[in-house]
Amino acid sequence: MNILFASSEVEPFSKTGGLADVAGALPAAVAARGHEVAVMTPRYSGLRKPVKGKGVKIDIAIGSNIHTAEIIEGAIPASTGGAEVPIFFIGNEEYFDREELYSTPEGDYPDNHLRFAFFAKALLETAREIGFKPDIVHLNDWQSAIAAVYLKTISVKDDFFGPTRTLLTIHNLGYQGLFEPETIEAVGLPQSLFDVEAMEFYGKANFLKGGIVFSDAINTVSRKYADEIQTPELGAGLDGILKKRADRLFGILNGVDYANWNPETDKFIAANYSPGDMSGKESCKIDLLAEFGLPYNPGKPLIGMISRLAGQKGFDLIEKALPELMIRDVQMVILGTGEKRYHDFFGSLKDEYSEKLAVKLTYDNALAHKIEAGSDMFLMPSLYEPCGLNQMYSLKYGTVPIVRATGGLEDTITEWNANGDGNGFKFHNYSPGSMMKSIDDALKLFMDKSSWRKLEANGMAGDFSWGSSARSYAELYEKMMTFGRLS
Repeated sequence: MNILFASSEVEPFSKTGGLADVAGALPAAVAARGHEVAVMTPRYSGLRKPVKGKGVKIDIAIGSNIHTAEIIEGAIPASTGGAEVPIFFIGNEEYFDREELYSTPEGDYPDNHLRFAFFAKALLETAREIGFKPDIVHLNDWQSAIAAVYLKTISVKDDFFGPTRTLLTIHNLGYQGLFEPETIEAVGLPQSLFDVEAMEFYGKANFLKGGIVFSDAINTVSRKYADEIQTPELGAGLDGILKKRADRLFGILNGVDYANWNPETDKFIAANYSPGDMSGKESCKIDLLAEFGLPYNPGKPLIGMISRLAGQKGFDLIEKALPELMIRDVQMVILGTGEKRYHDFFGSLKDEYSEKLAVKLTYDNALAHKIEAGSDMFLMPSLYEPCGLNQMYSLKYGTVPIVRATGGLEDTITEWNANGDGNGFKFHNYSPGSMMKSIDDALKLFMDKSSWRKLEANGMAGDFSWGSSARSYAELYEKMMTFGRLS
């Protein structure tokens, strides 16, 4: 099958979050199963890996205006279980020559509707230009979701896309692409789509909703999250339309690229180690504590966090529980950036817990690897978590996850029990007390070295590689070809 994979960010070229990791690994794993895959993404001016070459130019109509897309071909490097795949960068100075991908600290770019409508239209025209006739157009989040709307409205009679089916993957329902009503006409779609059965959403035009309504199938990045988004609590206002499309809604867990996340080969950590020889993990802990300026105390447990500092990630629980947590015989390191209130909160604690707590308000890939390797436990108390990757990284590194049972955290973490089964600790109620109960359970078990070693081994034995996810996506692609095409 021919799979056209569209993403607004792709590792190792551009990244703000987990979508880039998926887009950088899943296409290669799907290609390794014998499918022809082409990836399309914007050509941002700040690409982390420069892309050179003379591009093909295509004129793209957005409303009444014509904009030129310059298409340059590159390649995504092969990863574990994958193969090198072609990637087509869609360039336009006006839309993509920006400091950031989607926003600045002052807020979202005000023309994001035009930027990503251009991307959505251009990726379809690029497929035509290069003669890549897709069986499946695999869209990701709101930034490319509107391509499904174009296919099922203004391009519905286009023979080139006649057999094409569209799949929309929702990585985080909290981000939907909300714009003013006149946006619909401005991006070249009929204003009649501003309707509750199409793109209207509480007085706004909703790009993600358009993708949900017009895609042949929808999936989320874990089975649990597929169920959760059909509820008022986690449906972000779209639970009704998602329940209406429940027969076309699937959950497929993301995978992990073990070529980049493996303690046996990791180039960023102080010492490599394996399930058969864990001696290097203590060296990693010593190195990590030194990086954060904390004293090394043999036998004292270390909790790590790598996260966006936001309420969704459970930092309201951290804020409330921290005084109690700091009473425990434990140390904690946190890496990430996010909401100003949490930057201010941790900044105010700089001296209060100087022997126990250290926070770096930045993102540093090498340091993220060091945290996974050097921590004893990894905390993810998320309010909701569509999939989560760090709990899977942690398992591979013998770092025990403590998580809230939601989304992909529920799907990947099984509770430790007296029989020696399980790979971590999890709590269900979203409260500081429930979180502290799980942390205390972990701290207690940590003192039993034999049981703790068994728990580490359980986690390291798990396999969350992309091969399993790619197989599930390939099966879904095949199934979609049997669906009656929406029109």
